[in-house]
Amino acid sequence: MTFAITQNCCTDAACVAVCPVNCIHPTPGERDFGTTETLYIDPGACIDCGACADACPVDAVHPVAELTPAQQPYAGINAAYFEGTGQPASEAGADHGPNFHAWGAPSFDRVLPADFAPLRVAIVGTGPAGMYAAEDLLLHTRSEVTLVDRLPAPGGLIRYGVAPDHPATKRIGETFARFHTHPRVRLHLGLDVGTHITADELAAHHDAVIYAVGAASDRRLGIPGEDLPGSIAATTFVAWYNAHPEVAPDAVDLSSDRVVVVGNGNVALDVARILVSDPDSLAGTAIAGHALEELRRSKVREVVLLGRRGPEHAACTGTELLALKNLPGVDLVVDDHDARIGTAIDAAGAAGAAGAAHKAGLFQDVPREAVDWSAPPRTAGGRRRIVFRFHSEPLALHGDGHLRAVRVTSGAGDARGAGEAGEAGEREIPAGLALRAIGYRGVPQAGLPFDEESGTVPHEGGRVTGRPGTYVVGWIKRGPSGGIGTNRRCAAETVGTLLADAVAGRLPAPTGEARAFRRLARRRR
Repeated sequence: MTFAITQNCCTDAACVAVCPVNCIHPTPGERDFGTTETLYIDPGACIDCGACADACPVDAVHPVAELTPAQQPYAGINAAYFEGTGQPASEAGADHGPNFHAWGAPSFDRVLPADFAPLRVAIVGTGPAGMYAAEDLLLHTRSEVTLVDRLPAPGGLIRYGVAPDHPATKRIGETFARFHTHPRVRLHLGLDVGTHITADELAAHHDAVIYAVGAASDRRLGIPGEDLPGSIAATTFVAWYNAHPEVAPDAVDLSSDRVVVVGNGNVALDVARILVSDPDSLAGTAIAGHALEELRRSKVREVVLLGRRGPEHAACTGTELLALKNLPGVDLVVDDHDARIGTAIDAAGAAGAAGAAHKAGLFQDVPREAVDWSAPPRTAGGRRRIVFRFHSEPLALHGDGHLRAVRVTSGAGDARGAGEAGEAGEREIPAGLALRAIGYRGVPQAGLPFDEESGTVPHEGGRVTGRPGTYVVGWIKRGPSGGIGTNRRCAAETVGTLLADAVAGRLPAPTGEARAFRRLARRRR
């Protein structure tokens, strides 16, 4: 009985390190590592030891024989990787024996703790990026770590960004939480750098400061009517159902029967899924109480996902799309308004491209119809539905004091006339709520340089430009890309740069003591 990696994979490669037969790929150092949506287990090399399942922080690894009906496709997806773009582990390790990892020449370029005195390092932000950096420092050096978070509870995006119906993904927060009470850690919650203390004050009490503040804002559409009541960011909706303290319980109104979500990435799929899920199925999750009550009162029957490009370029991962197809009581529909949509799906089907890496192929069994947007949502028997509308983007949001409709483009092959929009190639989709889910964006940090175009802090290997002893990690460093596991590699680079600076004597000496900072934090918070 072999194992398979399923939807929740965070790609942090903890499973790779414990596999005795090197059957999980791509591994760190391989060309595809960091670019695939998940890691994959080679069924021809797996020896059923279960070490990977024990090490997985998000419960994504399961025996193939125990996969649920909804998870069954993942057995094929794992196997298909090694039949196509992947390299079977049995071949990768052929010259080194069948049961052990290949060992390269020894390397001594890693900085050792004995190369410098214990450091005091402050980390601003307690999400995955910050906690991977803390883990690296605590496990490999004698550093003392000060964790600072402006919110009253730690966790960052794990706590306030992961959907409540993904408890396995949230579980990685438990792995990070064990460091909150580490004897060399001090945790300061509700302390905002830039409001309660300055960046200079924080730096004055530490040898180094690492900013892991993520991308706290959202990208805007830049179209007329975007600020109408009823038009909000998907990030606000996500924060609302996760009980973020800065989002009011009444921030979302679900009194409309149709919601338009601009975007079709994983966040867009998250909000669509929550909007159409049976509230009873969410009752046992970490969803906010006020959100659950609003969902019980919800009149939403249809969610429209707008995608600027075709199904083959959907921004979501194939694994999340595959999971969406198994949502109880929910129908998926593709709006067949553009001839290119059917062509892409049929071509993928003819090529047999139905795996998670071939997103158009995943729509082969999804009904296609020319949706009549002038009519109310077509649902029956209490069911709800999600409509994928590809090759369409928003042009304007209309309403008199509140959102009434979203004007969108219509692609080639749409012969149904202009409808209410009044212009050929345009449509109006009636909706009382529109969510923009086109990406996150970093915001300027007090006392740090900022690149407005990329929404990041300028840096070199994580070292902030023009500010010795200051570093960045995560989305504020590289932009809003990559999943949870990407932050492990990102943090390793930043911590490596910091330690190299420590050995070279490039870190400014702190002028304040650790105890003085704790007093300052208590006084200002």
